[in-house]
Amino acid sequence: MKARRLFYDRMDYPDGAFLEMVIWAVPDPVAGSRHGLKYSLYYGRDGRRLVGYDNERGKGDNRHVDGGEEAYAFTTPEALVADFLADVRKLRGEP
Repeated sequence: MKARRLFYDRMDYPDGAFLEMVIWAVPDPVAGSRHGLKYSLYYGRDGRRLVGYDNERGKGDNRHVDGGEEAYAFTTPEALVADFLADVRKLRGEP
């Protein structure tokens, strides 16, 4: 089985920021992760990542917010997207 894209979305904001989310099904878990997904969720502006969730090979599931990085406890793709969007709303000062 090859990698297969399961989900893609992009949103451009009037202030020049944008978010992009992509989730792939992969035949084998990415090194450091225990599930069969590879993902990259990005929110940024002016070439700077402000919020990001990914599972980079060797690092496993992690979350980036305002320049910091920490482990992320992946449960489901739906929870992943909800957590990411909650961080974006918080950063943007939205309810």
